[in-house]
Amino acid sequence: MEVTVSRTGRCRWTLHSGSETTAREDAREELAAGLEEDEHVVDWKVENAEVDEHPTAPFEPYTIAFAVSVTVELDVGDREEAAEIGVDTIHDVLERAGVDGVTYTAEPTVSST
Repeated sequence: MEVTVSRTGRCRWTLHSGSETTAREDAREELAAGLEEDEHVVDWKVENAEVDEHPTAPFEPYTIAFAVSVTVELDVGDREEAAEIGVDTIHDVLERAGVDGVTYTAEPTVSST
């Protein structure tokens, strides 16, 4: 059975950049590139990028926080199994994309395709 599993959360991304605006844009672009490259991801959204931590000294990184929503498509036996595998897959996708941490804001949503 093919299903989609979606999850939303808040992510953190740390990077060196010249300004707040550039840091927000670069973090979003880098995460988007990582999500677009993953074969399981069928939909994603990154919103509300904001500086979470400013550099504390010259040449120190910015930490950017933003809302993220990721949907993956899986071929699994049943909905319960899909939820478990989907949660793990989404977590792995975000980790491979390079986020420093994620706090999920809702339970996963499972839909049959």
